[in-house]
Amino acid sequence: MRLDRLLANSGIGTRSSVRQIIASGGVTVNGVTAKDPGMQVRETDTVALNGSEIGRKDNLYFLLDKPDGVLTAMEDPRLPCVGDYIPDELRGKKLAPVGRLDYHTTGLLIITNDGELSHRLQSPKYHVAKRYLVNFSGQCWSEKEISSVASGVTLTDMDTPVKTAPAELSPVDDSTAEITLYEGKTHEVRRIFAHFGKEVIALRRVSLAGLEIADSAQNTGTIRELTDEEIKLLKEAVSL
Repeated sequence: MRLDRLLANSGIGTRSSVRQIIASGGVTVNGVTAKDPGMQVRETDTVALNGSEIGRKDNLYFLLDKPDGVLTAMEDPRLPCVGDYIPDELRGKKLAPVGRLDYHTTGLLIITNDGELSHRLQSPKYHVAKRYLVNFSGQCWSEKEISSVASGVTLTDMDTPVKTAPAELSPVDDSTAEITLYEGKTHEVRRIFAHFGKEVIALRRVSLAGLEIADSAQNTGTIRELTDEEIKLLKEAVSL
């Protein structure tokens, strides 16, 4: 983990303030004064501030731009999974994906060991907005169909009919649309589109609780730590 991230996670201050502390020579790693806020610190390293060893907070937050053909699971003996993208030194930290993206769905996936945040982001109680970019085949969306989605659609493709929560659908062009959901029923986007005779060709999540990534899939497979501002955004969305 980066030194400035570790210090910020430990409650020392914001990323910008801990960088100033590091620059002033107040931080040591294994007894040696640290000057680079981006240096990688291992779990076995001793980090001290003004001579006092700091305690480490265990919560970690990552954003994975999930590729196509990857399971939303931390382990699988047969298929690629999101756990394959976690650095080796973080294994054992009880990281887990927040919710689930289908095998062929790409895009924004949060991975964390903050159980309370994960629970709230997935809970229908908090109405967390999840926006998807959809490439589809079939007829263009009519105003009547868009209105039906906004009111909630009764899906009858499984054993028990189920009504979806109101969702927002916006056509982009004749074969592309955006849809924002506030719940997480199984294969919900694909099922809504199929209900109206349209087939999803490609599905990408581009926003979660106000956190956004690019529409383009050119960065799929990349993983990074969330910034302090992004963590704050997610927590505010679920009243943490």
